[in-house]
Amino acid sequence: MSDFVYHASSTAPVNIATLKYWGKRDKDLNLPTNSSISVTLSQKDLRTLTTASCSSQFTKDTLWLNGSPHSMDTPRTKQCLNDLRTYRKELEASNEKLPKLSEMNLHIVSENNFPTAAGLASSAAGFAALVSAIAKLYELPQSASDLSIIARKGSGSACRSLFGGYVAWEMGSEADGSDSKAVQVATLEHWPDMKAAILVVSDDKKDVPSTSGMQLTVQTSDLFKHRVEEVVPKRFLQMKEAILKKDFETFGELTMKDSNSFHSVCLDSYPPIFYLNDTSKRCIKLVNLLNEAAGKIVAAYTFDAGPNAVIYYLQENEEIVLGLLHKIFGKLQGWENVDTAKLSIIDGFPVNLIDESWSSGVSKVILTEVGDGPLDTDEVLVDLKTGLPKN
Repeated sequence: MSDFVYHASSTAPVNIATLKYWGKRDKDLNLPTNSSISVTLSQKDLRTLTTASCSSQFTKDTLWLNGSPHSMDTPRTKQCLNDLRTYRKELEASNEKLPKLSEMNLHIVSENNFPTAAGLASSAAGFAALVSAIAKLYELPQSASDLSIIARKGSGSACRSLFGGYVAWEMGSEADGSDSKAVQVATLEHWPDMKAAILVVSDDKKDVPSTSGMQLTVQTSDLFKHRVEEVVPKRFLQMKEAILKKDFETFGELTMKDSNSFHSVCLDSYPPIFYLNDTSKRCIKLVNLLNEAAGKIVAAYTFDAGPNAVIYYLQENEEIVLGLLHKIFGKLQGWENVDTAKLSIIDGFPVNLIDESWSSGVSKVILTEVGDGPLDTDEVLVDLKTGLPKN
C-alpha cells in the first residue's frame, strides 16, 4: 500500500456494575430506564486493546476482533462512527490544513485478553476502546463524558468504561440522549484498596443476550416497574455516598441486594431468564457464610447477565477472603501472583460444610482491583504497509 496510513491505539477497561443497568427506554439510542454505578477494573487483568487506522486506500470500514473479521455494518457501530466522524468534520471545517480523515474508511483491529461475550462486559470494554482509539486518531477535543455518550450508543455499559475508579451512568431525561452519560463518582486514588475476585463460571456465550433479555423484562416483569421507580433511585444516592465515605459495609450490602434485585426481575420475566446457575448460587452462599463468620460484611458478590461471580473486598480483608477462596478454588488457574502462605481461613467459618463439589463449575479465578480508564498506548495492531492486522 503506497498511501499513508494514519493510526492510533488505545486500551479500555472492563467495568462491573454494583448498581445494575437493566432495561431501555429507547433501544436505538441505548437509553436506560435507570441510572447505574460501577467499579472500573484494572487493565492488567481485563482490557481491550484497539488500533484505529484510516487511509484513502481503504475501500470500506472493517473490524477485526481477536483475529477474526466482524461486520461494522450494524446500527450500533454505525452510530458510533457517524458521531465520531461528525466531530472530526467540525475540526476539519475549522482548520483546512487538517487531513480529511473523516472522509477515509477505517480499519480497526481489536484484541481482548479475556473471554468475549461470557458475561465479563466484553462489549463495554470493546466499544470504549473503539471510541477512545478513533477519538485519539481524530485528535478530538471532546471530554470523556462527551465520548461516553457515543460509546453508550454502541453498548450501554461501555459509557462507564470511559472513566477509571468509580463511575455513575446518569440515565438523563432528554429524548435525544444528550444528557445520558457517564460521570466519575470517585477516582481510583480516592479508594485504591478495592479488590475483586472473579470466579469464571462459564466462558460460553450467554443463552439470552442482554439486549433481548432487557426487552423481555421490560415487557413482562411486574417487579421491574417497582425496581426502576422505587428501589434504584434510592440506592443510587446511597451507593454514591458509600463510595465517597469509603464505607465498604454499606457498599457491600447495597451491591449484593442490587444483584439479587436484578436477577429477581430476570426471573420475574415471562418466560423467566436464568443467568445464575447452581455454581453461582454456591458462590452466593459462600460469601454469606464468610460475612456471617466475620460478623460484618467483608466480601460482596455481584452477578451481571451471566453466571460469573464477582466478589468485591478490601485489601485489609484479603487474607481471609482469598484464604477461603483459595481453599476451594486453589487448584485453578489465577493464583500465580498470590503469596498463599499468608492466607488463612477466618475463625468460626463452618469448614465442615465445604467439600470438593463446591469447586465444580468454576473454570478459573481472576484476581484484580480497581483500575484506570482508557489509556493511550504505542502498541499497534495494524500492519502499516498493508492496512491489515499484524500476524
